[in-house]
Amino acid sequence: MSNVPELFGSLVFNDKTMKARLPKETYKAFKAAVADGKPLDVGTAGVIANAMKDWAIEKGATHFTHWFQPMTGITAEKHDSFISPTKDGEVIMEFSGKELIKGEPDASSFPSGGLRATFEARGYTAWDPTSYAFIKDGTLCIPTAFCSYGGEALDKKTPLLRSMDAIDVQAMRILRLFGNDKAKHVRTTVGPEQEYFLVDEKLYNQRKDLIYTGRTLFGAKPPKGQELDDHYFGAIRARVSAFMKELDEELWKLGILAKTKHNEVAPCQHELAPIFTTTNIATDHNQLTMELMKKIAPHHGLVCLLHEKPFAGVNGSGKHNNWSMSTDTGVNLLEPGDSPLENAQFLTILSAVIKAVDEYQDLLRISVSSAANDHRLGANEAPPAIMSMFLGEELSAIVDSIVDGTAYDKKEKVQMQIGVNVLPTFPKDTTDRNRTSPFAFTGNKFEFRSLGSAFSIAGPNIILNTIVAEALKQFADVLENTSDFTGTLNKLIKDTIKEHRRIIFNGNNYSEEWVAEAEKRGLLNLKNTVEALPYFISPKNIALFTAHKVFSEVEMHSRYEILLESYSKIINIEALTMVDMAKKEILPAVMSYVSELSTTAAAKKSVSSAITCDVEEKLITKLSNLASCMYKKIEALDAVMLDVKNYSDGMELAKFYRGSVIPAMVELRAIADELEGLTAKKYWPFPTYGDLLFYA
Repeated sequence: MSNVPELFGSLVFNDKTMKARLPKETYKAFKAAVADGKPLDVGTAGVIANAMKDWAIEKGATHFTHWFQPMTGITAEKHDSFISPTKDGEVIMEFSGKELIKGEPDASSFPSGGLRATFEARGYTAWDPTSYAFIKDGTLCIPTAFCSYGGEALDKKTPLLRSMDAIDVQAMRILRLFGNDKAKHVRTTVGPEQEYFLVDEKLYNQRKDLIYTGRTLFGAKPPKGQELDDHYFGAIRARVSAFMKELDEELWKLGILAKTKHNEVAPCQHELAPIFTTTNIATDHNQLTMELMKKIAPHHGLVCLLHEKPFAGVNGSGKHNNWSMSTDTGVNLLEPGDSPLENAQFLTILSAVIKAVDEYQDLLRISVSSAANDHRLGANEAPPAIMSMFLGEELSAIVDSIVDGTAYDKKEKVQMQIGVNVLPTFPKDTTDRNRTSPFAFTGNKFEFRSLGSAFSIAGPNIILNTIVAEALKQFADVLENTSDFTGTLNKLIKDTIKEHRRIIFNGNNYSEEWVAEAEKRGLLNLKNTVEALPYFISPKNIALFTAHKVFSEVEMHSRYEILLESYSKIINIEALTMVDMAKKEILPAVMSYVSELSTTAAAKKSVSSAITCDVEEKLITKLSNLASCMYKKIEALDAVMLDVKNYSDGMELAKFYRGSVIPAMVELRAIADELEGLTAKKYWPFPTYGDLLFYA
């Protein structure tokens, strides 16, 4: 491997490169514009564009693209070359400030949720100068926002940037009240831990369900799964290790802070964790990480699966969103300090987060809702659908002492005594971790653990930023208009925690007792996407987003429609794939095996009527009966799918898929999986779970 410090960021037009290549005045103007959140003038942009072009060409780039994140959940790009014709028939390489600042891709074929008709094609991309340009596949990629001709956001980045502005404004109001005059901005930071599966490419290509839907629609449980816990943190397979090594190198070239890699709980499951960075950059980096995982895996004869639940009966994949707030001077606002009880600023921020999570449980649940993640949430491998917060023993004791007016018995650091003299002693943390909690405090940040593996982290962070901004706004409105700051602050913190303490739960979120307890507390239990989505466009939530100018009401309704449509389309594709596989692969395979058994039985009887054929006869009978039952289930699913055309309303259609199509799919799968256990290996038409999970 190359020297990592030299490799890191080598394909990024980062601060170091800009400082070296831009005139001093241009560099200063750029930095000032980014720091103050002001647009660059065209002249300055032109100088930057020319330097960016020269640098990119030196790195082998021939094209540029405005790289953006539409509502598909993945990224989009339209490539243009740097070439420009001259009068003598030659070409020169050009890239203008205007081209850097603005692009004009066709917007009509991206999800818009009714914001635009197909014949209204114009859309705009606008350079996001807070996220560095980079080179990918010989193309200069310029991170951009994407909007319609009417100015509505058609992407995930625009509202994310708006939400970052919203929390910046409100958090700065709080900091000023505490006498902080040094900080100019507060930025949220994120470190998204990414889980994923790697399967053998040849086996993958033999399964239509994996190809079309990203998950297995059929598959009997193998004799061994994850019961022995022998995969978690285990030795990494040579092929997987080679994949991880190449992935690290490519990520480092793009300035992505890939830090940790290891085997996860399920066979074939792995995780990559980066060091945290500013939220919009972390979002860009996570999109690139997922793209590179998929691109690099085939180099090693593998395929990367990012579906939340590729295999039934084994753990699915999530994405842990480690969220915090920091000033531009480097102060983490969620750092409790040596004495959290005496840290009034920390307690103010903490109270605001508690209030936000309690009041907007519905939005947090919606931010992690999808057809795929419905398979995972609450399955004893991921947090449940009920939103709650884990604070740990120390903070919970502080919270209790504030509300109850009792003395706080400060927990002192103790040394861990392991009982082996040669091993060093080390300080024990004052609180444990809770891996069952959806939203857990982990020392100086909150870990939102409910995200699905394939998710763009933009959506959940838009929600987090906005709901906390609202809580901070309400605090600032009170504190800026009091003559007794200390007394008012103490009462505000106490009243807030008392009112919203129901959202705090430090126990086992997987237990049935917690479900009952959460109901008593009045917490929402939105068990699936269809139940959750209507809350998005409730008057309370529309008022929140419009007040902070994160979404307009029209933009909210468009996203609601897009989420509903996506849900229904995913189930539709899965159902059609199931029918196709069952009809064209599973039934013919079973019938071929029955034919062989029948031939064998007939041959035995032709030799002697005394030769027993009871094994063949029992198998033939059982397989034939199950095949007949399976055909009826196929017909039933086909019939249900015909009814889809009767629903024009998006919510009613989603409810139909949830209530009628999915149950029919479950019944079909149950029969098919039973047939798999009875059919000879050589006849079964595609690789089994055992093949996929335990490849060499």
